[in-house]
Amino acid sequence: IDSRNVRIGKLEPTIIFIYLLKLRSVHFPNDIVFQDYVRQGELERIGRFIRARRVSLSTIYLSGMAALHEAVLSGNLDCVKLLVQHGADIHQRDEEGWTPLHMACSDGFPHIARFLLSLGADPTLENDCGEKPSDLIEPDHLELLQLFGLSVND
Repeated sequence: IDSRNVRIGKLEPTIIFIYLLKLRSVHFPNDIVFQDYVRQGELERIGRFIRARRVSLSTIYLSGMAALHEAVLSGNLDCVKLLVQHGADIHQRDEEGWTPLHMACSDGFPHIARFLLSLGADPTLENDCGEKPSDLIEPDHLELLQLFGLSVND
């Protein structure tokens, strides 16, 4: 429909609605939509995207991280589990060499760190700055310190 040549008053309301809908619709790339779903913990939508093969779990987004890193940072263990179940690599590194375990330790998520360790996440891997995940644990995150066998003074 060319709005310059058509008088709105003579069009059916349905046609006007469809025209306006097309005019206002915005489409984002699958990766951006998927990354947002991960950040929001939209488990059903995440699953649909993965099953439809609309995204790759190894993609590093503009944020410098992959989907699993984003899920860890959200603190959503169910989202982390879903991504791992669909093949996300627990040892994948972001653009600074951080693994998901580094992020769980740095951001104080012992439940996620425990899960990653139970799957065999390597606590000895170093990021680009030479830090192991345990090096990033804040002194007030006692549960994480205990998980790694550290005392408050370490």
